[in-house]
Amino acid sequence: MHFRNPHEAIEAGVSIIYQECQILMELSVAENIYLGRMPVNALGVINQRKANEMAARIIADFGLPIRPTDKVKDLSVAYQQMVEIMKAYSRENLRVICFDEPSASLSDSEIENLFRIIRKLRDEDKIIIYVSHRMSEIFQITDKVAVFKDGRYVDTVKTSEVDEGQLIRMMVGRDLGDIYSSLDRDKKIGDVLLEVRHLSSDYVDDVSFSLHAGEVLGFSGLVGAGRTETMRAVIGADRMTSGEVLLDGKKIHCKSPHDAMRHGIVLVPEDRKMQGILANLDVCDNINVSMLEQHSNRLGVLNRRKELEAADKGIRDFRIRTPSPHKKIVELSGGNQQKCIVARWLGTNPRVLILDEPTKGIDVGAKAEFYRMICEFAKQGLGVILISSELPEVIGLSDRIIVMRGRKVAGEVMREDATEDRLLALGMVETDETQNRREMA
Repeated sequence: MHFRNPHEAIEAGVSIIYQECQILMELSVAENIYLGRMPVNALGVINQRKANEMAARIIADFGLPIRPTDKVKDLSVAYQQMVEIMKAYSRENLRVICFDEPSASLSDSEIENLFRIIRKLRDEDKIIIYVSHRMSEIFQITDKVAVFKDGRYVDTVKTSEVDEGQLIRMMVGRDLGDIYSSLDRDKKIGDVLLEVRHLSSDYVDDVSFSLHAGEVLGFSGLVGAGRTETMRAVIGADRMTSGEVLLDGKKIHCKSPHDAMRHGIVLVPEDRKMQGILANLDVCDNINVSMLEQHSNRLGVLNRRKELEAADKGIRDFRIRTPSPHKKIVELSGGNQQKCIVARWLGTNPRVLILDEPTKGIDVGAKAEFYRMICEFAKQGLGVILISSELPEVIGLSDRIIVMRGRKVAGEVMREDATEDRLLALGMVETDETQNRREMA
């Protein structure tokens, strides 16, 4: 079959649960489930009561603690996603249901509930296609795996007949461990470039560290430890209540991220969707949005030719996979969206590049590219700060690692001394009971 539009696919029994929710927040659960198919009476008037009753039966089938009349905007992200699944499930002709990175914003318990629903659909003879870069999920939920690399189909294998290492090799051509060991690192670390002394804000307390030119400085710690908040204070996104920031030994004060950019300090944020991309603009405009002054004359008129040249350079330098610089950025993969954001900031010729969870939500192939890029940035003399929750990643890429705990710096570890156990021990809060058990042991 060849579907000319999504409606034809839906009519044939194929539904997709997208990575980003496709629901109407101001409508109720029942209205979202039956959108475009609301029951009507003999006069053609919508029968809200019947819609609520029908939705209640589906909610009961799924075992969810929500009501048909609840506004979707009042539900958690996990339950909003469940509403999308129930919408597909409510179609009588449903035969194939596709999930695109459904667990990206879910907790472990919410993921387990999602898997319960998927198994229920499978037991009802529905065909499930599950797109994910998380290896643990692939092995937990699938029967077969189709592997893609650089937009091309590689092979389909039975999940029970391969391990994680084999899948990674199919995707990137080597083991992830080999990728770290094969990186071309900068052996020459320069002078201190950025120094932060006793920085405090409403979210962090008395944080001090230094960053050298040509160095990759890792920041590790549990969620909520204050890593992102420290960087937000450095670039002026959050107000510093005390402390100072020095660049090349000179004190600077950034009241906003724009001030930080003028000083050559830029941040690639963790939340790509909310703080990174401009979803309604194309690739060209997303790359150029921080270079408007560079590409305009004294009257403020933009030179479109310069913008296209900069976009083409960014696409080439960062290997952004897009058919055109005029492609809407939301139509690219997460990894390519992230490359556009990095290209945007590198176009401003920064001296300090802060990467906050740069490989979050992208596949292992794109991760390997980012690892090489990070090392190349350091070789060019940039000071790179890498915030990552993935311990192998922060250990494999960093020259030094700052570990944060409870909104403070808990310790500093050199690359050669870094192990996952050591970083976890520094990053975890130790209670009196834990300490007593350790002393007794």
